[in-house]
Amino acid sequence: MSNQHANSHNQFAAQVRSYGVELTEASPGAVADAIASAIDPPAVGTPLPWDGVELPDGVETDPTPADIEDAATGVTAASLAVADYGSIVLRMDDAGSEPVSLFGDLHVAVLREEDIVPDMEAAFEWFGEQLRETRDSAVVATGPSATADMGSLVQGAHGPKRVEVIVVR
Repeated sequence: MSNQHANSHNQFAAQVRSYGVELTEASPGAVADAIASAIDPPAVGTPLPWDGVELPDGVETDPTPADIEDAATGVTAASLAVADYGSIVLRMDDAGSEPVSLFGDLHVAVLREEDIVPDMEAAFEWFGEQLRETRDSAVVATGPSATADMGSLVQGAHGPKRVEVIVVR
């Protein structure tokens, strides 16, 4: 790992932890066990797009709308992470990553270590080009869902109350 990439990784880890997000690192073969340890059942998920990186048994990958509504946990891949904000970029896709990531009280995001960029400028370079080519959309998420629209801070008002990130080394 280059020094700059190591710095981005360390900065991302520090930022997400400051939001109360748990970060776990795992080798590709250990990701399924890390996910299994993180989830609250029932869980729904979208297939992970990397060779050798699998979801554990018990994560429904072809959920019905009722399954998504009943799920306590959603598991999705994150396309990118922005170190200086502690944000992850979630691309919306035909597999249903948007509802899977938003409806459960817990979102487990799986991210490759090499997809951590240092800042928003680098993120725009990456996902701006990707999204222009595909016309897909993406969400930049930072920590658990929170709002203070009605006074005091409320977590989980518009999405998950808790977020865990698993970084694939």
